Amino acid sequence: MPRTDPARTADELTTLVAQLGRRLRAASAAAELTPSQQSVMGRLGRQGPATTAGLARDELVRPQSMRLTLAALEERGLVARAPHPTDGRQVVFSLTTEGAGLLGSGRAARRGWLAEAIDTGLTPDEHRALACALPLLRRLVESPHAPRHDPPHHPHHPDPTGDVPR
Repeated sequence: MPRTDPARTADELTTLVAQLGRRLRAASAAAELTPSQQSVMGRLGRQGPATTAGLARDELVRPQSMRLTLAALEERGLVARAPHPTDGRQVVFSLTTEGAGLLGSGRAARRGWLAEAIDTGLTPDEHRALACALPLLRRLVESPHAPRHDPPHHPHHPDPTGDVPR
């Protein structure tokens, strides 16, 4: 079998992942959230309360960018802050009841759309092939060579503590 060009595969995969992400967001009740906001809410839903610095590290963004994301979610009542249990200088963020409800309804809508698309658009063999590709995609996502993505610096948010202004 001839060797596949990694750059060509990367280009096609990038395009398809972006298109899939747009389709999933369109199917979701949480479509009005940005991808960053959805990702942070998903992480809080899976992993529980976290600090701004911890979320920034896990999401591969600067703390300043994470503060902006958390401030927008907090303003909408989707996340709440609480004192850190052991470090009084920090706060932890968690989903509110409203945030958990929005996250759950969005997840159900995305899962429903994608499950239906798989069921009606793929043969059983194609479905198995797709399922077999999932561990490979997970390895790519978890690669230590994953790039950081930092939105432009916002000088009007200079707080070096990593906490969102109240």
